[in-house]
Amino acid sequence: MNIANWPVDLDLRCVTSPGLLVDADRVEANIQSMLATVNGDPARLRPHVKTHKMSSVIQLQRAAGIDQFKAATIAEARMVAQSHGRSVLIAYQMVGPNLKRLAELVEEFPDTEFISVVDHPDAAVALSDCFSMRAKPIDVMIDVDCGMHRTGVELGPSLRPLRHQIESSTALRYAGLHVYDGHLHDPSLPHRESHVESILAAVQQYDELHPSPRIVVGGSPTFDLWAHKSHLQCSPGTPVFWDTGYATKYPELNFSIAIALVTRVISKPGLNRLCLDLGYKSVAAEMPLELRVTLPSIPDAVLMGHSEEHLVIETSLADELPLGQALLAFPRHVCPTVALHDFATVVRSGCVTTEHWTVDARGR
Repeated sequence: MNIANWPVDLDLRCVTSPGLLVDADRVEANIQSMLATVNGDPARLRPHVKTHKMSSVIQLQRAAGIDQFKAATIAEARMVAQSHGRSVLIAYQMVGPNLKRLAELVEEFPDTEFISVVDHPDAAVALSDCFSMRAKPIDVMIDVDCGMHRTGVELGPSLRPLRHQIESSTALRYAGLHVYDGHLHDPSLPHRESHVESILAAVQQYDELHPSPRIVVGGSPTFDLWAHKSHLQCSPGTPVFWDTGYATKYPELNFSIAIALVTRVISKPGLNRLCLDLGYKSVAAEMPLELRVTLPSIPDAVLMGHSEEHLVIETSLADELPLGQALLAFPRHVCPTVALHDFATVVRSGCVTTEHWTVDARGR
């Protein structure tokens, strides 16, 4: 795991805790690694912005030639448009008031291509009704269930009526397929490879019979596989920041951890015990307690308790760490961790700067 490459002598005195650090050099290197994975062709990338939610990162990606993005919320899509992204796929079926919000977004940013997804006839009807009086149709992709069973419709006969419904509407324009394989997170590369090959074969078989303008595939664990086994557009998200979860499970993927948390000792409640200001309002807490965060400077740390503003650990080093001691911590899951913070303090050339990157799309 490459957290050992983070400088141990960072000056954290002026960094508030709990807080985020982002290493700008590592982010840029990760963007270049993403491009190298698709042989330098930015048109094959549609990175998911949910990982970072930062316009500063989009600007770096655009500077590298990437101008198509994927989002999960209206706020994320707005951030892409405000950052002059050429295209944004909102990979989340719009229902209720979000339909009106999407229509308003399309009107507000006419130079950005917005693509919506549907997986149900009722959703297509609602989207068509919403855009029926608009100047131009909304681009629509069909969300394909390739095994995750969270959203989507299976490839095959059941997809036919939905596609016909989209193509028959003057308010909708069929834009292709969205094929997310979020269920493929097996650490075994051969297992992931086998599943990707199976999904790819089904996609190719469907596309030969019913060609689609575009097909967007995959996530982060399968990014490398889709990139090398197909010519389809890939939508990784996590590689821009990476995290200890993916670095542990997928060591073959060439990305560096570019995000760290700053925390401090706020109490010494007992023998060999420390309390840190790193509650689950500061670091993602959906993982089992022992997996939520790594503290490299306290290698024997055992996580004992986690609440809103507190993290209690046991360590033989407790006596050596004074109150107020700043520590680096690395989240197991970076995407929901970033969403808990308003900004990240920027590290450049191994030094903490006064620069901040705002988490622009933290809200919905």
